[in-house]
Amino acid sequence: MEKNLKQQPANCIKVVLFGPESTGKTTLSRQLARHYNSVWVPEYAREYLQNKWNNERKTCEPEDLLPIAIGQMKFENELAKKTDTILICDTDLLETKVYSEAFYGGNCDPMLKKYALENTYDLYFLTYIDSPWEADDLRDRPEQRMEMFKAFEDELIKYNRPFILLKGSKKERLEMAVKHIDKLLLKK
Repeated sequence: MEKNLKQQPANCIKVVLFGPESTGKTTLSRQLARHYNSVWVPEYAREYLQNKWNNERKTCEPEDLLPIAIGQMKFENELAKKTDTILICDTDLLETKVYSEAFYGGNCDPMLKKYALENTYDLYFLTYIDSPWEADDLRDRPEQRMEMFKAFEDELIKYNRPFILLKGSKKERLEMAVKHIDKLLLKK
């Protein structure tokens, strides 16, 4: 199982969109991939949990987190082979760890935690909660957006991850992200 959570070596810059639900991560991931004519790694949890909801009318449970993490890393490792410039990740295992701890009494599967901390990325974009909440089958706790944002920010600080806070309109966020990715590409 460990090999399924391990990040494979890649010849590209990896950036992660990171933050609470309904803060524009997927939209920005698609925009950035289009801008750089590259690929983006969708959030596997969305597909997995939507199927669970559609088939069982159940939401995420602790036992779902490892299969979600494995699916996420499978997507990431496969798609990282398709670019030698930049890989845009809609999420990562560190995000799954934050949700696990926030939703399940501070608990996180030890293997998930291990790889959430071992897998590395060149830059995180922390998405702020100034975009409108959009409800769907899977999103919950709109009243806890600030609390969740703080949990994500604290995690990046605690583990010394390089990050940029993205606020404002979709256009402003895209411009800020492009500015920082361009700097990374110049160093590559």
